Amino acid sequence: MDMPDTALHGHDTMAGDRLHIAFELGEKSWKLSAGDGQRAPSRYTVGAGDTMAVLAAVAKAKSRCHLNTETPVYSCYEAGRDGFWLHRWLTEQGIINLVVDSASIEVNRRRRRVKTDRLDSDKLLSMLIRFHAGERRLWSVARIPTPEQEDDRRMHRELERLRHERTAHTNRIRALLVLHNLRVKYVGGRIWTHWWAQQRERLLPGLRAEIEREFDRFTLVCQQIRRLETQQNQQMRSGTHPGMALLARLAGIGTGSAWTLVRELFGWRHFRNRRELAGSLGLTPTPYASGTSEVEQGISKAGNRRCRWLLVELAWSWLRWQPDSPLSQWYNQRFAGAGKRLRRIGIVALARRLAIALWRYLEHGEIPAGAILKS
Repeated sequence: MDMPDTALHGHDTMAGDRLHIAFELGEKSWKLSAGDGQRAPSRYTVGAGDTMAVLAAVAKAKSRCHLNTETPVYSCYEAGRDGFWLHRWLTEQGIINLVVDSASIEVNRRRRRVKTDRLDSDKLLSMLIRFHAGERRLWSVARIPTPEQEDDRRMHRELERLRHERTAHTNRIRALLVLHNLRVKYVGGRIWTHWWAQQRERLLPGLRAEIEREFDRFTLVCQQIRRLETQQNQQMRSGTHPGMALLARLAGIGTGSAWTLVRELFGWRHFRNRRELAGSLGLTPTPYASGTSEVEQGISKAGNRRCRWLLVELAWSWLRWQPDSPLSQWYNQRFAGAGKRLRRIGIVALARRLAIALWRYLEHGEIPAGAILKS
């Protein structure tokens, strides 16, 4: 999360009248709270996705606040299922919009508190006004990808879902077989085909039919995975993005990992320093110090969960395939002889250092010290 490159550039946020609008997006309807910071907010309800109703609500709000039609409009909404299409449409209408990380919005810490969509939109409105009044650390604002960059992330995300589905089908088939004390290590392939031909008649018709339907779904998912993996490998070989080939040259980083890191992180995000990089991954520490109480709460986990998980896995792989690199030696000296808990803490620290090393490798051409390159 970060300020978008286009937000508020060239605008004087401290002078002149303006209208602020906060969106609370629901599945069937949207709640809009609008105000100029001087009057009580006006509230509107429009159908979800009804852009003409949104424009009508903006016009009504301007009229109520006695603002002319040329008055600038500032809006915001929480990042969620609607994605970024609304942001792009609002920008086309000349509205300066922010997409806000919902986890960064301050909330009342009372155990019981009133919460409705109307109150949520009013809260967003008040925070939007405060943000444009100068409170830049009030919340985290999403960096908006282009439609092409957003579309580039579809393939590996679909692959991730399909692999989860494949595992679910496999587990379901094995669980059904255990009902009759039949146990198989692998589902699919020649061994499964031969084993199933021998065992299927031992099962009752209903259970046998259910397993075969489940296996048909498993087969379909496997076919889709193979097609996507083939397409991914073809695009890698075409060299459309040199960063993927550079990452894949490092021992311990495969094609799929290089693809995900570039599409999700390094291909479209630009970081000014290592702190921004670690923050975008949620790998920053979160100390808690109040009075005499001092507790380390672990990493924030506020960033891209796919890349954070992947970098932790790559850290383990780095220890195996790059044992002579300074990163591996640092981990072995500090954590290799420690207990399980400390090793897990250490691998997260190594993942953060590895992310920084890979960023410098792609951004400045600095090969990680002692790294082995594939032939």
